[in-house]
Amino acid sequence: MESQPSLIVRPDHPAPAISLIGMAGAGKSTVGRMLARELDWAFVDSDHLIEATYGARLQDITDALGKEAFLDVEGQIVSSIRVHRAVIATGGSVVYRDVAMRHLAELGPVVFLDVPFYLIEERVARNPERGIAIAPGQTLEDLFGERQELYARYAKWHCPAGDKTPQQCVRWILENLPQDFTVPS
Repeated sequence: MESQPSLIVRPDHPAPAISLIGMAGAGKSTVGRMLARELDWAFVDSDHLIEATYGARLQDITDALGKEAFLDVEGQIVSSIRVHRAVIATGGSVVYRDVAMRHLAELGPVVFLDVPFYLIEERVARNPERGIAIAPGQTLEDLFGERQELYARYAKWHCPAGDKTPQQCVRWILENLPQDFTVPS
């Protein structure tokens, strides 16, 4: 019988997961899928959970609810995630609700994929249908500046992802996680 990779679970950490935060276009879903595959873990995209809850596209939900109501819904849905051995790609606006961020931190490491604004702007322009919780009159650059401080506040791990491929981000995350968190053999 072949031995399985060892998973070290701290007793005070019953539900290990890795959460990725950052702006829309930072690569959270792409890196998250690759990281989950590398670890042989599940992958959860919180934006998809919101879409599944409402049965609609994320942008339609944000448009219908408005920014503040959407942020409340996102916070509630993210706070309800109960996973083990999973990588969670969050929506870029998750950092607006402290309850959601505290919950993610209880699940395990929170990693900020930090990408410079010019790349975010370019990537968002290529996918204008992506849902972004933005106030009327607010620009993407305003949103970026506002969120950078929040991402830095909530993430213990800050991956400078602007000059990295998704695979390099995965390597960076695996090399920088606490050694007692998880080390597949």
